[in-house]
Amino acid sequence: MAFLDNSGDIILDAVLTDAGRKRLARGDGTFKVSKYAFGDDEVDYGSYNANAASGSAYFDLEILQTPVLEAFTNNRASLKSRLISLTNNNLLFLPQLVLNQKAAHVTGMSPDTKLSSGSFLVVVNQVTVTNLLNATDATDIGDVDGSVIIAAATPIPTTSRFIRIDQGLNTTKLSGDNRLSAELTELQYMIQMDNRLGSITAHRGNALSPSFIDDDQIATYYVTKGVGGLVRDCLVGPLTTQGDVDGVGEGGGKNEVIPGPRGTNINFAFLASNNLKASDYLFDTIGTTNISDGTNTYSVINSTVKVTGVTTGYSLDVPITFVKTTS
Repeated sequence: MAFLDNSGDIILDAVLTDAGRKRLARGDGTFKVSKYAFGDDEVDYGSYNANAASGSAYFDLEILQTPVLEAFTNNRASLKSRLISLTNNNLLFLPQLVLNQKAAHVTGMSPDTKLSSGSFLVVVNQVTVTNLLNATDATDIGDVDGSVIIAAATPIPTTSRFIRIDQGLNTTKLSGDNRLSAELTELQYMIQMDNRLGSITAHRGNALSPSFIDDDQIATYYVTKGVGGLVRDCLVGPLTTQGDVDGVGEGGGKNEVIPGPRGTNINFAFLASNNLKASDYLFDTIGTTNISDGTNTYSVINSTVKVTGVTTGYSLDVPITFVKTTS
């Protein structure tokens, strides 16, 4: 990784993604660039100086001369801030993705303890679920109850929780009685996670098949509104009224968390990989072991799941911790 020479000229440095290079390597003549994205991760627009003494030509000089990183292909690190084109030039706010830990049956982040530093607990088997619920040493393990456990075993217990992420304008300056404009509403999301650790599932549903897995073992899933039940409309209305049947959207607005106009929400859980369930190798290699509750010993692996809105490019990194009883 290095910086490109930037003397104030506009720089365009483009590379193929892992999926693009894979298709190019087929060598069958079918490769064609049909999609691309621009980013401006390095740019600090706060450097715009409307009071430059030398005149308007110098207002954005510092921005234009900001060092620019060369393009790189690591999809987990590149293009954190994608550029988008909008027809409405009078927008005061852009939508965000916000974790919803208010709705019924969604999971909360675990306590900040030796077991997890405030992430979502993904428990790989039912034995571990039982052990955590009966843990005796609160000093080490913390107050772990069913409300913070995502059971990633098979079959998925009916008590298992899921992660919900809401999309909308996170402001009180616009009414939540209005729905987010169609131009800004996410109808499709991209989910990326370490394929060695598990797969994405619908809430208490079957595992999804990734669209592709890159050379770093990062699996990418595309989920679409109306397909599989993972993406649904958020409800309009004030935050504190009505009820909600199961926390996934239908039935009322009580469990919404975004005060302004709302778009969609995405709900998902996990299924642990067979490697995690049947072996301790990955826990020993990339995890932390020998965390005790006084009776049982646990191993954990800390990871993240990246959720990105395909329309706006807004992304959210969700911290997760895979947990397994090892003795």
